[in-house]
Amino acid sequence: MSRTTAHRPGVRDDQDEQSRPSEHGAGSVTVLATVFLTLALLGATAALGAAATAAARASGAADLATLAAADAARGLVLADPCALAAQTADRHGATVTECAAAGDGTVQVRTRYESTLPWPSEGVSRAGPPASTVPR
Repeated sequence: MSRTTAHRPGVRDDQDEQSRPSEHGAGSVTVLATVFLTLALLGATAALGAAATAAARASGAADLATLAAADAARGLVLADPCALAAQTADRHGATVTECAAAGDGTVQVRTRYESTLPWPSEGVSRAGPPASTVPR
């Protein structure tokens, strides 16, 4: 039991060790906390990635459905604008929740995309004829 530390007068070595708090298991707790925090951050990152992907898909489906509906509203395609929007959105994995065609050829479509998240993503788009073809 030789120690390289300085000996305090009047205090035995075994009393000195007993007065210090034990650090047994502190490394295990630190490792477990670090692993838990890392897993929580990875889970949050995965959820954010899934939400961003679902939002992009809902938005893309809304854009494509609105463009198809605007072509139908202008008479370029022989179909009902909202029926064509619903068909186009369905092909892209989304559903049309709202479709409004105006008399000037503009159409607004709202879509919903169901993903692995507990809530759906929504996309909204509006399209119409080019500015050069609109009567003034």
